[in-house]
Amino acid sequence: MLNNIFNKKTERSSDQQATIDSQTASLALYHFQSCPFCARVRNAIDGMNLNIEQRDIQIDAQHRQALLAGGGKTQVPALQITHDDGTVEWMYESMDIINYLKKRFV
Repeated sequence: MLNNIFNKKTERSSDQQATIDSQTASLALYHFQSCPFCARVRNAIDGMNLNIEQRDIQIDAQHRQALLAGGGKTQVPALQITHDDGTVEWMYESMDIINYLKKRFV
């Protein structure tokens, strides 16, 4: 299903991309490289041409601790969403994350 949607990377004008980049600054993906569900989300992010910070919890113990402290568990993939009012939401499950990103940015 994703392959059909993201065969070609999303293209935007430089102004549109700058707007998207400012919106994605409030997002962070917690993941690790060998996780197949994380790879699914990373591929979708790449296909949607989104600049989302990726925090590998196996490489950086601080990221793992932040995920545990903020989300209450170390399950990946996890998308940290910081809202305009400063509240933080944690979203788990690869398809939930992908659907959220598609709805918001595509």
